[in-house]
Amino acid sequence: MILLYLKWHFLEAPRTILGAIKNVLLFNLEYFSVVLLLKTLFSPWKRYQWSHKGSFSIKKSMEALVSNLISRTLGALIRGFIIIVGLISEVALLGASAFVFLGWMILPLLIILALFYGIRILI
Repeated sequence: MILLYLKWHFLEAPRTILGAIKNVLLFNLEYFSVVLLLKTLFSPWKRYQWSHKGSFSIKKSMEALVSNLISRTLGALIRGFIIIVGLISEVALLGASAFVFLGWMILPLLIILALFYGIRILI
């Protein structure tokens, strides 16, 4: 009976826990759309783009160029901020997951130590 418990605790349950951790980490990357934001990092913000039509005018060309640069810079800043927040939360989740996994692995030892400590207090 104890061997079945130990097999479950140290072999089967860790696989399930690691699978759950993998799902949480992948969900976090999808939630913050990190891959998509990296692909579109320098795209214009909200697809705002300016162009001028008609005859060639240096003033209108410069206005369109500056406006497009501002839109791309704004897009890169906002996307970069969201990517950084997503990666920070990914690291925090990874740390919390490691804490949970290690806690699970040492739980039987903690139970045994608590029993010995409780018996020592009674005696």
